Amino acid sequence: MDKYQLTKMKITLIAGARPNFIKIAPIIEAIENAKAMGKSIDYRLVHTGQHYDKNMSESFFDQLGIPQPHANLECGGGTQSEQTANIMVRFEKELFAHPTNLVLVVGDVTSTMACSIVAKKLCIPVAHIEAGIRSGDMSMPEEINRIVTDSITDYFFTTTEIAGQNLKKLGVVESKIFFVGNTMIDTLLKNKPLFQKPQIWDNAKLKEKNYFVLTLHRPANVDEENNLKLLMLEIIQAARNLPIIFPVHPRTAKNLNAIGVHADNLYMIDPLSYLEFNYLVQNAKAVITDSGGITEETTIMRVPCITLRNNTERPETITIGTNELIGTDPKLVKPTVDKIFKGEWKKGGIPELWDGKTAERIVVHLLKLTQS
Repeated sequence: MDKYQLTKMKITLIAGARPNFIKIAPIIEAIENAKAMGKSIDYRLVHTGQHYDKNMSESFFDQLGIPQPHANLECGGGTQSEQTANIMVRFEKELFAHPTNLVLVVGDVTSTMACSIVAKKLCIPVAHIEAGIRSGDMSMPEEINRIVTDSITDYFFTTTEIAGQNLKKLGVVESKIFFVGNTMIDTLLKNKPLFQKPQIWDNAKLKEKNYFVLTLHRPANVDEENNLKLLMLEIIQAARNLPIIFPVHPRTAKNLNAIGVHADNLYMIDPLSYLEFNYLVQNAKAVITDSGGITEETTIMRVPCITLRNNTERPETITIGTNELIGTDPKLVKPTVDKIFKGEWKKGGIPELWDGKTAERIVVHLLKLTQS
């Protein structure tokens, strides 16, 4: 592993938000399986506490088979700069107290960038899972996190060949790039048989492929009240009286209350657990969203997905999968939804290596690093 000669791979795993844990769960399982086979590898799970999520209860960890974190840095709240600084100060103390051979970060949240910087300043190698994805939109904090993290990363684990190409354009040598697939899909495929029907299914008398799932949280869609009102009215009209199930992000809920949009077919509910939410997605007629991760899940479940963004860091969900990017103009919603009602939506395929075995491939590579 370059100048690091290791007798045992000791990895510090970083998670800062619920999606990070979903992506890291299969890696923990793969490490545990390798340990059980006598391989020289171990881990310490560090939660930065970046996002407080009331759904991250004991049941969240139990459902996904994730052990409780070894440490919680409790760095929630504050501005982005304050949060970055807090994570860096506390993570440095964590590394002094618990030395490691490698810091492994996932995704593109503030914790990903902050912990990478701390590790590199302490001359500890960094591995980035989901490296190389780009939206090209520098107004997104996540894009800055991706660029900074990848600029100092040592080992790059990519979800697609496109991500690898992005890294090569930046001068990353091919031997440091490992095309392994998508750990979020590992978690999805493992838990698919365990999806749970949420209470809203009976309350709204839902029927398979006869309702829409809606998620909104990005500032471009929810921060300006007039635009949000127009968007919601267009979505309600486009749904042709079919139920719209809208698990509402707390920040979005505040703005929705201010504009007072109501409709008999609109069900605004509290955020759901992972197993309940994906039950709804799997059985939906379509999903309307501004999330990135959901577009990956709908691609695997072959559910039509309409993304209300001007760009995406996951182009494979469009070129291969079931996703369409339509921008943030509310007037574009109805003609797009009409295509679904007419049966004109693409069937979509599955991106290469999105097969549920990504974490196994990652751990194989990590073990090889101890021998290099």
